Amino acid sequence: MDLGAAPGGWMQISRNIVGKTGFVLGVDLKVIEPFIESNVRSVVGDLAKPETVEIIRKLLPRPADVVISDASPNISGIWEVDHARQIDLARSSLRIALSVLEGEGNFFVKAFQGDMLNDFAKEMRNYFSCVRFVKPKASRRKSAELFIVSLKKLG
Repeated sequence: MDLGAAPGGWMQISRNIVGKTGFVLGVDLKVIEPFIESNVRSVVGDLAKPETVEIIRKLLPRPADVVISDASPNISGIWEVDHARQIDLARSSLRIALSVLEGEGNFFVKAFQGDMLNDFAKEMRNYFSCVRFVKPKASRRKSAELFIVSLKKLG
């Protein structure tokens, strides 16, 4: 499952990984161009709203193996505001991931570096056996963007 999926790049990669036997669901505030494969779907939804979780649950044929969240807020240019909004989105994504992931599922979420990041990572350690920060080579060096890889959901 891909949260903050527009325009659909991670969905394309996921589609290639799951092949014809898996299922990919993308969720975003924006409409995503439909895929021709019947096992790839997208839905318009706000990650912060509880009704989005219900829509997701109805569309998923089974619990998700992996949840990816590349969701990003509209950038205001005020760092403290942007960082707080990003962490809020990451927390909303975590809430969704915890409700739809299978037993030992994995979660990959975008976050911005800042004073709230370590507390968020600490929170994630309550739910996953392994939590690591990753800064992809494709990300600009000066960018505050990084990803948190969380493996093996607990209990």
